[in-house]
Amino acid sequence: MTDTQTDWFDTPAPPAADDVMYVDVGGYEGPLDLLLDLARRQKVDLAAISVLALAEQYLAFIDTVREKRIEVAADYLVMAAWLAYLKSRLMVPKAPSDDEPSGEMLAAMLQFRLKRLEAMRHTANQLMNRPRLGYQVYARGMPEPIEIARKSLWEASLYDLLKTYSNQRERGSITEYTPLQRTVWSLQDARDILQRLIGESFDWVPMDTYLAEYLTIPTERATVRASSFASSLELVRQGKIDLRQTETFGPLFMRRRRTETP
Repeated sequence: MTDTQTDWFDTPAPPAADDVMYVDVGGYEGPLDLLLDLARRQKVDLAAISVLALAEQYLAFIDTVREKRIEVAADYLVMAAWLAYLKSRLMVPKAPSDDEPSGEMLAAMLQFRLKRLEAMRHTANQLMNRPRLGYQVYARGMPEPIEIARKSLWEASLYDLLKTYSNQRERGSITEYTPLQRTVWSLQDARDILQRLIGESFDWVPMDTYLAEYLTIPTERATVRASSFASSLELVRQGKIDLRQTETFGPLFMRRRRTETP
């Protein structure tokens, strides 16, 4: 472009050398992937790598990146801090009162994560390099598709239509319902029966003993007990009888209350 042409456009000035940001990813996908590559450089099994040397390599890499003024991601810095902590745990003996994991345990956990990442990358590489149909593998011939056309054919006579209609009407018709009649004791009836059964007795007698003849009918047991219990509470409130229960879920004893003469 000539000098005359540069006047036609508002071309921004090139940035200074110090303001240019250089990004060199190097094929890494994260700090753990970088650790895996650094561990491979030791040319030994992942289970036998030197975690201390690995931490020093990673910290040296972070220092090199920072010297070039490259913005390092937060996860890389977090991994660097964790490796520095791991390095200190490996170099300093463990105190007896220290409850945190030892350096050897942390190193074993890191080796396990690196081995698992290596296995996942190896499996992914095998899946991606499998022969694909149409590229490395070719079929003998694709069969022509067969089109299947389906058409519904309904056949019904007038009798079938009338029968179906009548069945639908019968399903929606209202049927007669006769409710079950239950015998229920009223509170007033239960109160009168209790007063009559207790009479002038001052002895403690279970309530089921008074109601023995009424509990013989299975369908009336629930209403007899419920109404009698509610009526007994009302009689206690009025000061006519006393109630007592000696144990949890035990029988309920009752008697006529003694009136104290002045």
